[in-house]
Amino acid sequence: MFLIIGSIIVLAAVLGPYGVHGSYGVLWQPIEFIIIFGGAFGAFVISNPKSVIIGAFKSIGPLLKGPKYKKDDYEELLGVLYTVFRLAKTKGDLALESHIEKPEESTLFGAFPGFQGDHHALEFLCDYLRLLTLGANNPHEIETIMESELDVHHGEDHALTSAVTAASEALPALGIVAAVLGVIITMGSITEPPEILGGLIGAALVGTFSGILMAYGFVGPMAKSLENILAADANYLNCIKAGLMGHMQGYAPQISVEFARKTLGSGVRPTFMEVEEMIQNLPTA
Repeated sequence: MFLIIGSIIVLAAVLGPYGVHGSYGVLWQPIEFIIIFGGAFGAFVISNPKSVIIGAFKSIGPLLKGPKYKKDDYEELLGVLYTVFRLAKTKGDLALESHIEKPEESTLFGAFPGFQGDHHALEFLCDYLRLLTLGANNPHEIETIMESELDVHHGEDHALTSAVTAASEALPALGIVAAVLGVIITMGSITEPPEILGGLIGAALVGTFSGILMAYGFVGPMAKSLENILAADANYLNCIKAGLMGHMQGYAPQISVEFARKTLGSGVRPTFMEVEEMIQNLPTA
């Protein structure tokens, strides 16, 4: 939503005042656009692996919708953690085994359809619960492994945002390339009358204008927005990590869930009382 609103504001602020005295028809230079955007895309393909290229196209959805996880999703997650920790405390970690081996069929996770449908988060939680059922009980060692895994995810996210940022940085230079090619064409037509030369020069300058506008008005801000969205979504796994660490250190389920809740940003964090009320209404596993 904000991507669309911001883009409209940029276009209105740049093209609106221009239209007072200028002709919009001059700005339509498809050859210049092919040079700039085709060159940028080609450089993007050269400099990035397949996973980043595919990830860039998949990121269009998050850019339009914003962060994946909202306050309700985090409240549901805290409910999942509390239910899991309560079962482990009352019946032992081995009681989780049947749920984590086939989480898609688990009645425990089935009470939380949003979380159960999130394959990545479900797998992350079940993997570490499985370690507990296998006898791993050193929270410091488990925390180190978690941090390593989260660092891998962060690196993948950083590679994606860096690639989009690099593309935005290339656009002004490619705009200059398009402009230079336009100047070359103009010089080849130097004997033409002024009105024709003026059109050729104007077309060449549109290349520079387009490259700079796309870089600083659209692609660069999109890269920053994507970075913020991925960082916000990464907090979901960090929330799981905090809860697991509390559970592994022997705290009561309510306290472990409170550890998880405190890692959340103010925009998505349920209040203490909201969590307490939610816990009171949870089904018994």
